[in-house]
Amino acid sequence: MPAAPCQLFGWIARTLLAMARDSAATKARILTAATAEFAERGLAGARVDRLAASAGANKQLIYAYFGSKEALFDATLEAHLETLLDGVPFDASDLPGYARRLFDFNLARPDLGRLARWHALERPGMLMQLPVAAASIQRKLGLLAAEQAAGRIDGALPPMQLLVMLLAVIHADLVPPMPGISAAEQNAGQREAVALAVQRLVSRA
Repeated sequence: MPAAPCQLFGWIARTLLAMARDSAATKARILTAATAEFAERGLAGARVDRLAASAGANKQLIYAYFGSKEALFDATLEAHLETLLDGVPFDASDLPGYARRLFDFNLARPDLGRLARWHALERPGMLMQLPVAAASIQRKLGLLAAEQAAGRIDGALPPMQLLVMLLAVIHADLVPPMPGISAAEQNAGQREAVALAVQRLVSRA
């Protein structure tokens, strides 16, 4: 005897919900594997078959979800974009403190820094086409301009140039291990050097 229509519709709804959850979980595993693969090897060096094996997913399924390796590369960066740009809140009133916190973030998540650098090299200009990135940059520029207008930081550089310089100092590659000093001591010294460089950069003459 056929099931009542309401029972049939209920079964269909539960089935579709389960499929959606499985699809979301699979995509999450793919993006996690893609983060590691692209951060280590970049777009050109990454291999979809290796990535698929790491994610426990079918290679064809990756193409079905994302379309191409390039699109997966972009989607991987987008998945981390808010964390990369604003995981450490930008504080224009305490830029040395911001530099220390962002330095610590880079130490804790070196994979994200490498992923962003690979993307800038292999997909130049793509980042700034994303609304989230453009909004984050404009917000930071507005905060810097306000601090300059109030005379609290040096106004010799336009906000955009100043922001570029600040991020270049903070995101500079970590110094290779030095003999006779622990990694913790070296990192602590570099952390303070970064903060001092930022302080000198924004201090009024």
